[in-house]
Amino acid sequence: MASAADKPARRARPLSPHLQVYSFLINTVMSIVHRMTGAVLYVGSALIVWWLAAAAFGPEAYATVAAVFESIPGRIVLILYCWALMHHMFGGLRHFVWDTGHGFDLAMVDKLAWGTLFASVASTALIVLLAFSGVAG
Repeated sequence: MASAADKPARRARPLSPHLQVYSFLINTVMSIVHRMTGAVLYVGSALIVWWLAAAAFGPEAYATVAAVFESIPGRIVLILYCWALMHHMFGGLRHFVWDTGHGFDLAMVDKLAWGTLFASVASTALIVLLAFSGVAG
């Protein structure tokens, strides 16, 4: 049986450059956020199911859900869910553009990534303004 002293010494190998030298580009961040918003939408769909079920079960159940959604934490969750929906939608449109074979040059990739972020924030702000001002219902 060989002892530890009989084994050849391991040569020190360099570590691969990780987060110390890699800078995140906007398209990388938007790709990661697109995946995260997809997961948020999957989990957040339970909110829609809860809302629809409460509407089906009657006024008391619906009043409970409405009270939760109208609270400050409930509104924050709804706003974040709305942003996740908008961001994921615009990210999907960005991918659709790429599926057509367009937008692969680096300048356009950056423009599409920034556009996804801007459009998702702007559309969420518009929806929130309309919803909370009473125009939408």
